[in-house]
Amino acid sequence: MRWTQKKITDTNIVTKLSNDLGVDKTIATLLIQRGVSSFEQAKSFFRPDLRELHDPFLMKDMDLAVARIMKAIENEEHILVYGDYDVDGTTSVSLVYSYLKTLHHNLSTYIPDRYAEGYGISFQSIDYAKDNEITLIIALDCGIKAIDKVVYASERGIDYVICDHHRPGDEIPAAVAVLDPKRLDCAYPYDELCGCGVGFKLIQAIGTKYNHQIDHFLPYLDLVATAIGADIVPVTGENRVLAYHGLKVINSNPRIGMKALISQSKKENLTITDVVFGIAPRINAAGRIKSGNDAVQLLIEQDAAKAQKFAEAIEINNVDRKELDKSITLEALAQIIENEEQEGYTTVVYDENWHKGVIGIVASRLIETYYRPTLVFTKSGDKLAASARSVTGFDVYDALEQCSEFIEQFGGHKYAAGLTLSLEQYPKFKAKFEEVVKATIPAELRVPELKYDVQITFAEITPKFNRILKQLAPFGPGNMTPTFVAENVRDTGWGKPVGGDKSHLKVNLEDPETSITISGIGFGLAAKFSEIKKGNTFDVAFTVDENTWQGNTSLQLMLKDLKVH
Repeated sequence: MRWTQKKITDTNIVTKLSNDLGVDKTIATLLIQRGVSSFEQAKSFFRPDLRELHDPFLMKDMDLAVARIMKAIENEEHILVYGDYDVDGTTSVSLVYSYLKTLHHNLSTYIPDRYAEGYGISFQSIDYAKDNEITLIIALDCGIKAIDKVVYASERGIDYVICDHHRPGDEIPAAVAVLDPKRLDCAYPYDELCGCGVGFKLIQAIGTKYNHQIDHFLPYLDLVATAIGADIVPVTGENRVLAYHGLKVINSNPRIGMKALISQSKKENLTITDVVFGIAPRINAAGRIKSGNDAVQLLIEQDAAKAQKFAEAIEINNVDRKELDKSITLEALAQIIENEEQEGYTTVVYDENWHKGVIGIVASRLIETYYRPTLVFTKSGDKLAASARSVTGFDVYDALEQCSEFIEQFGGHKYAAGLTLSLEQYPKFKAKFEEVVKATIPAELRVPELKYDVQITFAEITPKFNRILKQLAPFGPGNMTPTFVAENVRDTGWGKPVGGDKSHLKVNLEDPETSITISGIGFGLAAKFSEIKKGNTFDVAFTVDENTWQGNTSLQLMLKDLKVH
């Protein structure tokens, strides 16, 4: 890993903020690195206020969307709430359906089948709408590129309100309204909302017609916080406000279906990390293994006993998903070695038998071994479908655009995308993708980067310091858990490899200058043990965490990397 320190600002600004807030300079530095440089900004950061949310009508087409939905409610039209099969899509559908259900009875949900219909708006769903006399579809977390689908629906008397957050193409669909803060012609002040976030702005706007104040929408924020964490959008600005209050709902009064999921994860006082690794994979597992509609049914369920049964069924899906993820990853790694492709600039692998529901997870796993932009392909009908993942700093979406002559359909973000192409085009696409990445990726992006915030000493790591650190949460892109570096420390001799496969490193570290010691655990760092057991001094990168054992809680370091001198 290459270690890079985040930008440190003018020391005078650090000193002023430290004095204004009555905090030490390390905390002041962390705040300034997160865009907080005044007392008022700090107050807003530490106490996010729902009243700071932007007016939803600042989003382009919001007035048109609300007008069309209000007309449908007044005329008792049949409305279909439609969304993608991942966490962002299923939480979006659950959110909008739950709210509209309090206003309107003629309402249905629809999650496309990952295998029969694929990503986004499908022709099949439009036929379903026509057969069921549905005249308005609200599409969530998808639709920004569904030009032909919207035309097809319009010819059948069906209107669309599209709520998306993905990058638009050159043409915007001819829907009644297209809500997407990434539209170039949209002046909404914050463009990093997830799909569920855009759905939240929609119900917030509809609520103005019923004099619903912001507190009325608190019960929906457990869904929004879950989507923010799962979709890896920045936890800044409006997302920070929504995630902060959403986590409070999750931990105090979650919806019945969310409560059932939490019981499966066996966690208490959930952080955003717990949501990402404990709740989101379970929601995702429904769409990966069986049907995303199962997740929606769970999240809108009002009966606790039924919700528990839904959650237990989804847990079985989650176990299946883990097994598939592990076995396919091993097969993909073997394929890379067999084809002698360890030294390229990209990883592109394909097997027609791989499960489409887990190829995105597998792509992320492959990056852990071969750190480079990665695509995992499988068979989907008569086409090939792929999930793309990227390395920090490299825009895989832009790279795919440069290969568009071989692609039939693609969409996504800078770090994650999906695409389809024909089997005949696969070799040409693979060669072109390698060529594009080789020509455009800077050398430093081919080495994993560890960004740390501040260099500190063990003397600074106190319970009070940790209490303030915890108040910087919720963490995520744009506000990552603070990472520190301590120099010239050594193991006291208690270090050892631990874990079932002895792949983790347990240490007791000492600062030789002060003799202060603190324990630490480094997951996947056991290979470093031979270097530190000789009594060498070394530098260590870490986050500060708590360890509870037999009722006692103490501070410990979560090691990210170490460098022996």
